[in-house]
Amino acid sequence: MKEENNNRKSLMYYYGVVLVIILAFNLIIMPFIENRQVHEVDYGTFTEMVSEDVVEQVQISETENQIFFTTDEQIYRVGMVEDVMLTERLLQADVEFSGEIREQMSPLLSFLLTWILPIGIFMLIGNYMQKRLMKAGGGNSMNFNMGKTNAKIYDQSTEGITFADVRGQDEAKESLEEVVDFLHEPDKYTQVGAKMPTGVLLVGPPGTGKTMLAKAVAGESEVPFFSISGSEFVEMFAGAGAARVRDLFKQAKEKAPCIIFIDEIDAIGKKRSGKTIGNDEREQTLNQLLTEMNGFEDNPGVLILAATNQPESLDPALLRPGRFDRQVQVELPDLIGREEILKVHANKVKHSVVVDFNKIARMASGASGADLANIVNEAALRAVRMGRQEATQEDFQEAVEVVIAGAEKKNAILSEDEKRIVSYHEVGHALVAALQSHSAPVEKITIIPRTSGALGYTLQVPEDNNNLLSREELLDKLAVYAGGRAAEEITFGSITTGASNDIEQMTKIARSMITQYGMDDEFGMVQMESRNAQYLGEETSSSVSPETRTRIDQAVVELINEQYSKAKELLLENQSHLVAISEYLFTEETITGRESMQILNERGVFDEEDLNE
Repeated sequence: MKEENNNRKSLMYYYGVVLVIILAFNLIIMPFIENRQVHEVDYGTFTEMVSEDVVEQVQISETENQIFFTTDEQIYRVGMVEDVMLTERLLQADVEFSGEIREQMSPLLSFLLTWILPIGIFMLIGNYMQKRLMKAGGGNSMNFNMGKTNAKIYDQSTEGITFADVRGQDEAKESLEEVVDFLHEPDKYTQVGAKMPTGVLLVGPPGTGKTMLAKAVAGESEVPFFSISGSEFVEMFAGAGAARVRDLFKQAKEKAPCIIFIDEIDAIGKKRSGKTIGNDEREQTLNQLLTEMNGFEDNPGVLILAATNQPESLDPALLRPGRFDRQVQVELPDLIGREEILKVHANKVKHSVVVDFNKIARMASGASGADLANIVNEAALRAVRMGRQEATQEDFQEAVEVVIAGAEKKNAILSEDEKRIVSYHEVGHALVAALQSHSAPVEKITIIPRTSGALGYTLQVPEDNNNLLSREELLDKLAVYAGGRAAEEITFGSITTGASNDIEQMTKIARSMITQYGMDDEFGMVQMESRNAQYLGEETSSSVSPETRTRIDQAVVELINEQYSKAKELLLENQSHLVAISEYLFTEETITGRESMQILNERGVFDEEDLNE
């Protein structure tokens, strides 16, 4: 009933505005336009204009006792006088004229056209808009009250997702399962004196499953679940965001116990500027959220669940205990987690029973849950393209490469010289990796261009899931990256642009070793740079002096040059092996890591035991 009254008031407001517009148009604008269109002159000017042959047409209106005449640009009006020579003048000037009485529009017809017809048209438009908007956005769509919340309310389940569907996030699930249990059986907690957390903040990199965890909470909680994005609070209208926050919590209190999920809360929760003067709409919305979460009035039974990948940007008042009492880290899955996630998504597609998901998980090191879901989908799509009824191991492995390096670029044509350079470049990476003890095994070497821009790549698959990297492992990684450029220089005596990505990765690793990991003898355990957004890339900031920054740059250059020299030395000692594998790759275009090791084994570099490992 209340919604109908609001819609009726809104419609009356619309019609009132339309009526004012029509009144202004007919009573002010139209007379003004008519007066501007017809220019009044005296009779002498009229006769002079006739003699100058500028008059095109004349109409004599006996009813109005006026003469109307036109030129090529304007319409003029002059009062009639007794002039027996008028007809002769007009004939001599060859002007068309008529003595008919000007037809006047019927007053009734004029009223219908200028008043009734416009009002009717606007009424039809208003009714059409009301029906369309109500159909698209619910009963409040024609309501001009901007303070109504846009939150979606779900019942006891959301898309049928439960905690059983969430894999690779055991610690996060454990924290949220406790919250859900509190909603189910609050008595066993209140008997001990425990209070339900006011808010739980999910933080982690993009694609790790924060929103999916929230959906699982909705599926497990069996209480009303309000879902809204942080950006939906912020409006161009002052005070609208704060009003929406009030309305959201008002509805939540009526349905308590319940859960409010705010996705991307950083849209409204960023740190306030601290300026004494300001009336920012986002800050007003944040202030209202702070008040609702922990102000004078308690919100018993209302749990706030929020997600962000920028926790460092949130206002400290929002993160303090009593508002967001608990932060749940939703990190990138480890090896076991990746394997479980792959199996969950693979159950939704037809695949071979002999697929080794552990190997796929190792190939997809560093992938998020969203990446893994994409890998499974790409494998299924490839199986269809290849005319198979189910996805095979080959499809999954190729899908990993598509996600990492892009699809094969079939239309790219390399010259023979370019193809040979790429072959030596990629084998340079693989051979340096094989000759070191801290490098991950090579899984595949290819010189088929990819859509990412790579003309070839060497895929290494670590045997274990390493959470820590030693200094020796990082140095070996630098040498592997340098192996491509070193192979070009040794073999062809020149270098190409093909090492640009290698150089970028080497610089990042070397700088991190010096400025963040404390792996430099000169600087020791002093942090020179800090990450600004730990979950959104590698952006860093530094507060050191210009002199120290210069020394850091010199240390980075020295470290990279040292590992480049190491890679060149390894390849020079094994140049015949470099040539043998590179020429084989040049012919085959794609070889496995085992094939390259087999060539080295045949040449006496490794024994059979090393090959099996």
